[in-house]
Amino acid sequence: MPQMKATPQLGTWRQRLLVRAADLCLAPIGWLPQRRQPIRRILVLRLERIGDLLMTLDALAQVRGAWPHAELDLAVGSWNASLARLVPGITTIHEVDVPWLSRGERPTSWSAIVRAARRWPDRNYDLVINFEPDIRSNFLAWLSGAPMRVGFSTGGGAPLLTRAIAFDPSRHVADNAQRLVRVAADDDGRLVGDIATVLRRLAPPASPRVDSRLAGLARPLVGVHVSGGRPSKQWHLDRFAEVARRLAAATGGSIVLTGSASDRTMTDEVAAALTGVPVVVLAGELDLPDTAAALSRLDVLVTGDTGPMHLAAAVDVPVVALFGPSDPARYGPRATQERILRADLPCSPCGLVRLPPVRCRGHVPDCMDAITSDRVVDAALTLLADRRPVMRTVTAS
Repeated sequence: MPQMKATPQLGTWRQRLLVRAADLCLAPIGWLPQRRQPIRRILVLRLERIGDLLMTLDALAQVRGAWPHAELDLAVGSWNASLARLVPGITTIHEVDVPWLSRGERPTSWSAIVRAARRWPDRNYDLVINFEPDIRSNFLAWLSGAPMRVGFSTGGGAPLLTRAIAFDPSRHVADNAQRLVRVAADDDGRLVGDIATVLRRLAPPASPRVDSRLAGLARPLVGVHVSGGRPSKQWHLDRFAEVARRLAAATGGSIVLTGSASDRTMTDEVAAALTGVPVVVLAGELDLPDTAAALSRLDVLVTGDTGPMHLAAAVDVPVVALFGPSDPARYGPRATQERILRADLPCSPCGLVRLPPVRCRGHVPDCMDAITSDRVVDAALTLLADRRPVMRTVTAS
């Protein structure tokens, strides 16, 4: 199995060489004396996308458990701000749109980002934890002025931290985040609870809009998130339609198509293929809190490796997840009930999500194409059986 790249944003050999050179230049910073003081205020950096934030919920719960009386602030991209407000125990949310993580949003300039981060010392943080393995966000952690700064050495910037560990690409992102919390807690003489006792779920908000859109639909409600987020993770739209049609026929239930405004063309295409099937298209209609509310109403969600996959898991909804180039051992959903489907190909998982091999561009890649509709239908019916024991026979269309 090919090894996943440990530094997804800094992947080329030129970038890695530049990072190593920067670390050598920054090394004297690590020689400066460090002051210690009681931890009363903590800043956590989780600047990436929806799934990254959701995969950090358990670690955030551990932070709160280790320092129950400290104020806990969270820095996220603006795309995650409304979702971050659903996380209990957060005092202040800082919105930071860093250019290397933007997808279509207008990124904040570097000068504006630095100006914002240089205001963080006014909050007198005692501890900063950066969950992104990247020299650039480690620099932002350093600008906070916190006397204790914990993060990953992988991706560069270790001299900017007071404690750095290597990101382990063989372990789940959530597990790596918890490793950082344990390091910070050990250094401060704190205890971190077993994750089994602090497993974090989001409490979805009340949503009259969602209730209105889903009113009167026959159960079970089968969610289908058709967008893969990136071309390398996209499954066939006609197969999504086939799966939806067969599940509706097998269960007598209804189909709920989720997505963002940019996914609307895809969801409309799938909906058009579902003649005679009860279907509601929510793509482009909901913000993140309402999306969490909608997902919480479902009986199962069929999706690729996407943010909604993690969001469904966070609101405790069974998930059928289709994986291709990304590694489920590292990015899979932490759901109470889940079925992960992938193809056993020698090239998968390659980890080349952002820049796939030339032979995998312009079409559904082999690792996604090899996942059949039958497997997806069977997995969904298996999960639904726990919620609705009586099913009609599934027939292929």
